[in-house]
Order: sequence, then C-alpha cells, then structure tokens
Amino acid sequence: MAKKALIVQGGWEGHQPTQVADVFREILVGENFEVEVSDTLDSFLDKEKLMDLSLIIPIWTMGSITQEQVKPVIEAVGNGVGLAGCHGGMCDAFRECVEWQFMTGGSWVAHPGNDGVEYTVNIKRGSSIIVEGIDDFIVKSEQYYLHVDPAVEVLATTRFPVVDGYHAANGQVDAPVVWTKRWGAGRVFYCSLGHHADIFEMREPREIMRRGFLWAAEGREVLR
Repeated sequence: MAKKALIVQGGWEGHQPTQVADVFREILVGENFEVEVSDTLDSFLDKEKLMDLSLIIPIWTMGSITQEQVKPVIEAVGNGVGLAGCHGGMCDAFRECVEWQFMTGGSWVAHPGNDGVEYTVNIKRGSSIIVEGIDDFIVKSEQYYLHVDPAVEVLATTRFPVVDGYHAANGQVDAPVVWTKRWGAGRVFYCSLGHHADIFEMREPREIMRRGFLWAAEGREVLR
C-alpha cells in the first residue's frame, strides 16, 4: 500500500509556507509517498480521509483553528497517523489552541536576536536513528526558544544565550531543537529549524527532516 502524506500550508507568509511545502513535497516524493498539498485547514475536517494517511505535515504559523478542524487531527494522530513539522509551522501554530500544543509537544515564545543569529545545533548522541551519524552543525537563522512538554525525547539542542537579553540573567541553558514524542498510537516529530525554506538547502537540516518524516510515518505502517 502506498504511503500517503497531507501537507497543509498557510498562515503567516513570513515563514514561506508555500516554499517550505515544495521542499517537503520533494523529499516525500523521493521516498515514494503520494503527497497532497492543501492551502485550507478544512482539509482536516474529514477524519476518515486523515485516518487513511501515513503522515500529516502542518505548515501554518499563527492563525486560528476551529474545534471542528483540530479534533479530527488529534484523533487521527492518536490512532497512529504520524505528525511532523518544523519551526513556527508546527509549534507556533494556533496559539490559542492548547490541545494543539499538547499534541505537538511545545510552543514558541521567543527568538532572541531575531533572524541572522549564528548558533550551533548540538546532536544528542545515541538518542535516535533520526540523528545517527550527523555531527553538530552551525546555522544562521532564528534561534527558537520554546516552552516544551517534559515528555518529549530530545534529539538535538542549542545553547542560550547567544544574544543578550533579559533571559541571559538565568545563565546558560540548553533548549531543544529536535524532538519526538508519542500521542497515543501516533508518532510526533518536530524540528525548530525552518524560518525560511533555504535552511533545507543545508545537508543536515534536510536529512533530519527526511528521517523525521519517515520515522513518524512508520508508526502507521507498523499498525497496518
């Protein structure tokens, strides 16, 4: 049976949702997925259709989601459909929807210094096949500070502060960049990189996303 993925893109245009969706579609097609790209949250309304998927990828920074739209996603993932995404497209989506934050594992609160901050992504050795064989790497982008579910399994971190600010009074802290978690029978994958689509021209972020997609989708295949 062919693996099916749904990418739902929209929200704040500053995160280049259309361009990021194009990158993710290319990755998934390369892994033999049937991919649908939608620009409406109403794509979430049909629970039966969602349940036939292997993977859901939201790319929707901020915006609002109704209970009618979010409930089928929560139930589909809970029943084994994978959920995967990046940056604000997944963990700065629907700020008023705590159910979404509970499912995804975290929510954005700040990016000190905004875009163009140079920082290191530190891989947590031995944490997952998703990051196996990938070395620490430097990016120049937004450094996401997220409030994070204590249940997540952290695969990579970054150290704050790089840029001075009120948060620096707390000293150095390592904040998650990549994580996985479980939502019922479903697998959830997140990477905080992805402010602009060009970050995925780098080998490491693109490979992490590719592996994360496959890992999240694999949970559905196991159930089948």
